[in-house]
Amino acid sequence: MARSIRFLPRFHCNAYKPEMSFQIKLAVFLTLAACASRAEDWPQFLGPTRNGVYPGTNLATTWPKGGPSTLWKKEIGQGFSGPVGASGKLIIFHRIESKETVECLDAATGKRIWVFDYPTSYRDDFGFDEGPRATPAIANGRVYAYGAEGKLHCVDFSSGKKLWGMDAQKEFGAKKGFFGIVCSPLVEGKLVLLDVGGTKAGIVAFDRETGSVVWQTAAADASYSSPTAASIGGKRYAFFFTREGLTALEVGNGKVTWEFPWRPSIDASVNAATPLVIGDLIFISTSYGRGAALLQFGDSKPTPVWSGDDMLSNHYATSVHHRGFLYGYHGRQEYGCELRCVELASGKVMWNVERFGAGTVMVAGEDLLLLTEKGELIKAPASSKEFKPVSRGQITGFEARAYPALSDGLFFARSRKQLVCVDLRAR
Repeated sequence: MARSIRFLPRFHCNAYKPEMSFQIKLAVFLTLAACASRAEDWPQFLGPTRNGVYPGTNLATTWPKGGPSTLWKKEIGQGFSGPVGASGKLIIFHRIESKETVECLDAATGKRIWVFDYPTSYRDDFGFDEGPRATPAIANGRVYAYGAEGKLHCVDFSSGKKLWGMDAQKEFGAKKGFFGIVCSPLVEGKLVLLDVGGTKAGIVAFDRETGSVVWQTAAADASYSSPTAASIGGKRYAFFFTREGLTALEVGNGKVTWEFPWRPSIDASVNAATPLVIGDLIFISTSYGRGAALLQFGDSKPTPVWSGDDMLSNHYATSVHHRGFLYGYHGRQEYGCELRCVELASGKVMWNVERFGAGTVMVAGEDLLLLTEKGELIKAPASSKEFKPVSRGQITGFEARAYPALSDGLFFARSRKQLVCVDLRAR
């Protein structure tokens, strides 16, 4: 099913004008320098642009025969929360004994800089893991971490000092769900957005400085997907893949633009992958027989482009987009996923790797970086013609289910009990 795809224009920086004052030139230079340094950070779930894309250009083109070198390893506590990094520091959110712990490390050495923790009594109903699930966010000199019992904390990025906190179970009636409370915070401007999925509110926006509620939507169930945001037609929208389907709303005021039902028919199911916004198109995907859908944004409702369960049905891991093609995992995690490339415009499967297994995927330059649940890191060109790995290496133990981070050329991954730092930088 062919169709044209409209992409948002790229923004280019105007050149300096001769008449600009030294002060203005200096201010512009410092601004560009700061932006350049931030470009290679990984400050939130799915990276700086919330789509699994690493924008840095400092990576090695080839790896040693046995895989990339490991700089350090660290024993850690429980949890599926992914690491995040910025300004040479790394944040890991895990459970140590009876405390949910936000720990700041030196990214190059793994040495602890500070720690913030608080009591937890969370118990997993299925006995999988009793640590936090949601990945923290670093923004504006602060860290926002959301625990498995619905406790949101904002701490200072430099010192770990608590600035404010919120209990979503007490304030909004947030529900535990199947596997605890999970929503990686999304910082948008002066707001922190969360899908609390409570009996008193569904989606809530907090003031990032004070934690006060700015707006909230009606009560609704959350799922296990984290939100994303994008500018379309001059407006900023946030997209939440809730238990019932996709909700698009205006970031500034929380006004719901439209809702698109997309829920599996069986009750024992979750929507877990984050929506991908490409221009004015939104890709959503789930498993349990429901499958994926590509939607074109509309002011009052979206227009379906294609949908089905035989294209790219994501169970947990979010797919990535690169040059008109989607790359991701198809099928249930426990049954053994397939790895696929799908044409964005049509949903056509370009290639498929059977029995590949579950994992995560990100884009770095023209390459895919895949971390399997067995702890193997694989590098392969992001090609729609074939899947042909060029490098690989065993970097962690098994059960590497948390989303990794790639910050300033360093790749951070956690398995069940260990956090590792692997050097992917060009020499």
